[in-house]
Amino acid sequence: MKFKIFSVIDYVLLFCVVLLIGFGIAFVYSSAVDSEGILLSNEYLKQIVWALLGFVLLLGLALYDYRLIERYISWVFIGLLVILVYTRLFGRYVNGAKSWIGIGEIGIQPSEFGKIIFILFFAHFLKTSEKESPRRRFFKAIGFFIVPTGLILLQPDLGTATVFIPIFFFMCFAAGIKLRYIMFLLLSGALTILFTMLPVWQSQIAQVTVPILNILVEPRLRIIITSGVLAITIIGILGKLFYKNNVYYYWIAYAFTIIFLSLVFSYLAGKVLKEYQLKRLIIFMNPDSDRLGAGWNIIQSKIAIGAGGFFGRGFLHGTQSHYRFLPQQSTDFIFSILSEELGFIGGFFVFILYMIMMLEMINIFRKSNNTFGSYIAAGILGMFFFHFIVNVGMVMGIMPITGIPLFFLSYGGSSLWTAMASIGLLMSINYRHHDFMDLIGQ
Repeated sequence: MKFKIFSVIDYVLLFCVVLLIGFGIAFVYSSAVDSEGILLSNEYLKQIVWALLGFVLLLGLALYDYRLIERYISWVFIGLLVILVYTRLFGRYVNGAKSWIGIGEIGIQPSEFGKIIFILFFAHFLKTSEKESPRRRFFKAIGFFIVPTGLILLQPDLGTATVFIPIFFFMCFAAGIKLRYIMFLLLSGALTILFTMLPVWQSQIAQVTVPILNILVEPRLRIIITSGVLAITIIGILGKLFYKNNVYYYWIAYAFTIIFLSLVFSYLAGKVLKEYQLKRLIIFMNPDSDRLGAGWNIIQSKIAIGAGGFFGRGFLHGTQSHYRFLPQQSTDFIFSILSEELGFIGGFFVFILYMIMMLEMINIFRKSNNTFGSYIAAGILGMFFFHFIVNVGMVMGIMPITGIPLFFLSYGGSSLWTAMASIGLLMSINYRHHDFMDLIGQ
């Protein structure tokens, strides 16, 4: 057993995890110190406990044969959906979302663990559906994606829900789903977001009138344009049916269906989401338009990062965090504290550690001879990539503020265990990448 533990560990991943968790604990501690050097919370102690338990979870999953999970993952996925419904109905509010369950101070965020469960279930689905027709397989994949994502959106936890999007696309791409299907969904989503945000950008951020945006603002004009796009879509579909060999009709239907769906869903999104909610998502484009309101977080974060310079102010010598200018500084804005106190050098070192981790994930994905393991690795890669890009981009003022934590650094047991469970699964896949035994049938 002793030698098995040594052989199952991926030391590249373990090295990066240990260093990042060390940074995380140090700066969670720093975030709790005020300007007079008084420690205001014991969050760093909780983070240490969660990290120690997380290493047990990581090692346990690394030693466990990940392929055996396929036997019961469908039931686990159903259980996840039940828990998400329960959370929406009876959970407690944290930061405006009913996304936590627990007793007293002890609580978990089911949607965080839901990322791992979804990756495992979706990998199982992609493996078992390889012989289905590409179109049917893709539509079933969309269904499995929409259900948990929709339940999380109802909490409403927009940040966590968005993480399921890169997981879905990374895994679909890895599974060989036709690129035009993936692009159809990707472009539809991107245009929906664009059409939803543009009217708010015009009125709240740019504060100018752009005539062409009247299409999205004036109800009658929007109906006319949407009806025209629908008519062209129908013509394209009919043309494809009557002239099967004419590829032009197919691409006309393809393009205008995307535009039509984007116009419809952006209208619905505009009805569901309030203007102030949309403003918070796009305020990064011009935070000075509301310096004391929605733009405050971004402005203070950018000041902290800029104040760090090249070498930083030194550990525990930052001002933005210790004078409590940074909101949620131990969670969402932990990278701002690190950058102020360690400077560009510290931030760049964190970049390098994440880059090494993701390159190792790609290596595990490529080496695995088991498609179930390959798909899991692709999903985990998508999750880590998105968490890193969005969180760091958010604190630098180039991405929307969505409340997505930075794995291993941000305070919180649920996100830390999710990240460490992912690393444990990757180690299990890596250790067994040459094993051709079909354990599922045994």
